[in-house]
Amino acid sequence: MELRQLKYFLKLAESLNFSSAAKELFITQSTLSQQILNLEREFDQPLFVRNSHEVQLTEAGRLLMPHAQESINAAENCITLVQELKHMLVGELNVGVTFSFSNIMAETMAEFLKKYPNVKLNVCYDSMAVLMEKLQHHDLDLVLAFKPLKTDNRIDSEVLFHTHASAIVNEFHPLARQSKVTLEELQKYGLALPAIGLQARNAFEKVIEGNDITFKIKSEINNVNLLFKLVKQTNYVTVLAASTVIGESGVCAIPIDLPEADMEGCIHTMKNGYTKNAAREFINMLHTPATLWKEIALPNG
Repeated sequence: MELRQLKYFLKLAESLNFSSAAKELFITQSTLSQQILNLEREFDQPLFVRNSHEVQLTEAGRLLMPHAQESINAAENCITLVQELKHMLVGELNVGVTFSFSNIMAETMAEFLKKYPNVKLNVCYDSMAVLMEKLQHHDLDLVLAFKPLKTDNRIDSEVLFHTHASAIVNEFHPLARQSKVTLEELQKYGLALPAIGLQARNAFEKVIEGNDITFKIKSEINNVNLLFKLVKQTNYVTVLAASTVIGESGVCAIPIDLPEADMEGCIHTMKNGYTKNAAREFINMLHTPATLWKEIALPNG
């Protein structure tokens, strides 16, 4: 059995289409078919059921999938480890970032690229659910996101800072002068909320859970920059983490006056996995600007 065959198997298991898998692997369909057949002969049982209409995994195929992925990850970790021992810090660092963290990590990105010009830094912005899935598939080395409502035993979540779910308004809004805001006060204004599934929206749903209050939800948007633009131009209120407004002019963050509104910004990594030198150094840099994290915890930024 070869690693190459396991990679072919995983790609076909993902697409369940010989033609699509072959294209993504940059090989011919006949080559893919032959390698899968060789693998099945070695296991002495079929991994896929093929007919003229579809391809399906057999029970043996489903059983093999996680072990094949584990083998590929282990091999890639070996290569990375040896390369880093042989050379200075090189390679690639893949960081996942939720939209709420974009302003926070900009300074660290610039510092890292200046200090380590030989490392390619790839940044992926997406929802927490997507980023955590990528982390578990080893497509990302670390993820910057708030602490999820449900813990996952496969993931280490190191708290980087504490913040608060807050009402975000423009600097001339009636709420802008307040140090706190209640849910009853939020009832008075039209809300432009983050889309369902985004972390800030999850935090808000947690805050209002069990409260018999109806809000005027005028818009739901899955882009923080658009939310900021709307809030600046109207009297609408959005709900985001207070940390989101760092570096954003013309807006204020007013903490929601409930203990359930507390949020923790975290660095998420896989437990018991190999951590690249580049990832360790990036994490160290994230811990450096203590004044920035202090600023996050303050009401009204």
